[in-house]
Amino acid sequence: MPPQITKTLLTKLARVRLFLCDVDGILTDTSVWMGNEGETKRFCVRDGLGLRLLRQTGIKVGWISGRPSPATEQRARELEVDFLCQSRDNKVTLAKAILDQTGLSWQDICYMGDDIVDLGLLRRAGLAVVVPSAIEEAKATADYITRKPGGQGAVREVVELILKAQNKWETLVRDYSA
Repeated sequence: MPPQITKTLLTKLARVRLFLCDVDGILTDTSVWMGNEGETKRFCVRDGLGLRLLRQTGIKVGWISGRPSPATEQRARELEVDFLCQSRDNKVTLAKAILDQTGLSWQDICYMGDDIVDLGLLRRAGLAVVVPSAIEEAKATADYITRKPGGQGAVREVVELILKAQNKWETLVRDYSA
């Protein structure tokens, strides 16, 4: 486990039942390529597999983005993400609707964000995670700052921490090693 892992953090990781995150800056490196063919984004394959592993172990996954994008919708569909909210509405309101639908509480959420629009969710989530390039206010709220950058394995880093804290990682390793 990385040096930032405390007993308090382990407790929060073990409680996660719903993983929510922003898209741009978390699942991507914040780049968006635009041209005559439309918009494209680069997603990390390991992050995607990590999200599938969460779902495989019973943890729901959702993305909350303030920037609607066909590329995000396509990737969410590919990964069978449980909740996709692409709206300029307040992210707290969108997350509250997911909580109402699932019957979970704020304490059951891990939320990953990086910018000013994520502060409300970072402050409410049971586990708040940011990437190294996050704004200072987000870092000040975070329970954990990833070593990996957004779009380059940051989500997978957190997924592995969650699964290890919940004693699910070794079973997955064993199953995939067979």
